[in-house]
Amino acid sequence: MNQAARRIGRTLAFVLPVVLVLSGTLAVTRVPWAAPSDRTQVLTASSHTASTQAKAARAPHEVLRDRLLTELQEKNPGVALTHLQQAAEGRPSLARHCAEIARALGRAAVAKYGSVKQAQAFSRPVCDTSFATGVAQNH
Repeated sequence: MNQAARRIGRTLAFVLPVVLVLSGTLAVTRVPWAAPSDRTQVLTASSHTASTQAKAARAPHEVLRDRLLTELQEKNPGVALTHLQQAAEGRPSLARHCAEIARALGRAAVAKYGSVKQAQAFSRPVCDTSFATGVAQNH
């Protein structure tokens, strides 16, 4: 009895979200958002608004990651890692994203220099060994 209940629970846990997503998607496609003649204008206006809002609503760690990746390309990984460490120390909310950003910097360093050895030369203990992990992922 207990095994059967688990099996049913697992099946529902898998199937129910899929059914809900599909039914929600189908429901949205059937809603008449605007009159047929105005549909193009409404879609164009809403897509422009959505893209503007998406750009404005970027998380601080995403902005930092992009800024540091640009800095890595313009200068070197050492400068970007120093600024990552300063940002993580200055804003504790960014500290939990430090490892993720450091790995991205490691991957970008390998892409820039084309050599794991050259990229690894910039390694330092920022966010544990996450930069080195990012470098090694491209090996």
